[in-house]
Amino acid sequence: MFESLITISIVGLVAGFILSMPIAGPISILITSNALKGRMRYCTLATIGASVADFVYVFIAVFGLTKLYSLYKPIIPYILIVGAIFLIYLGIKIARTQIDIEHIDDKKHINDKIKKDRGGFLAGFLLNFLNPTLFIGWLTSSFIIISIVSSLGFNTGGLDTMLDKNVQQINNIEGKAINPQTSISYFKADSVNLKLQEIHKETNASLPNYFPLLISICYALFLSVGSIIWFYYLAYFLVKYRNKINVKVVNRIIQCLGIALCGFGIFLGYSAISMIWF
Repeated sequence: MFESLITISIVGLVAGFILSMPIAGPISILITSNALKGRMRYCTLATIGASVADFVYVFIAVFGLTKLYSLYKPIIPYILIVGAIFLIYLGIKIARTQIDIEHIDDKKHINDKIKKDRGGFLAGFLLNFLNPTLFIGWLTSSFIIISIVSSLGFNTGGLDTMLDKNVQQINNIEGKAINPQTSISYFKADSVNLKLQEIHKETNASLPNYFPLLISICYALFLSVGSIIWFYYLAYFLVKYRNKINVKVVNRIIQCLGIALCGFGIFLGYSAISMIWF
């Protein structure tokens, strides 16, 4: 029991850290643009907010609350429309930002910045929560990761079996195949690992009834922590070295990031309209 919990905790932590690395996503743009303004507190709160939303979606995906997915599936396009509007609003707000070096140390400026920083948690949370398609993304990526770990002979506490079942259930709800199997087909389990998997199955059969809930929470929690760690150090690095970049260049980078965020919003809106009309 403890072996599988430790394994899943480490896997979740590493997965959250690595899967957060791509800098082309909306939350990465939000963190980067605000870090270049020197708003470390805002970035930290936004990171925590986004990770809370990730925790919710990962837990739903891993624990297998597919009934919830089937219930809110009809309103996904409308949630996406709200998310698109929010993204475009944030994008325009970021794109219109101009860093004023001359008044950067003014007391009034600092107080105003602290007040604005308090909204970081809500911005980060809404940015991820208003994108329900993250559910499918986390389900697919988690299935691939856990399947690979299981094929290597590690005890995942039956989480690989749970995720396989969840993928099949979502396939039935969606009416189309989500087939991540091809991504892990080259990971062949040798005879030793196959024997270990059989031993793990026998061990997991005697686990308490609450264990699936416990291991799902454990994986989702540590994945969120891994994400927080990545974005915290990304923001810290950008805040620390932003003064080495020309102010005009910083402002231009921020404007480009704002436009990119608007682009994500337009794409999200288009996807939502396509779901409704087609």
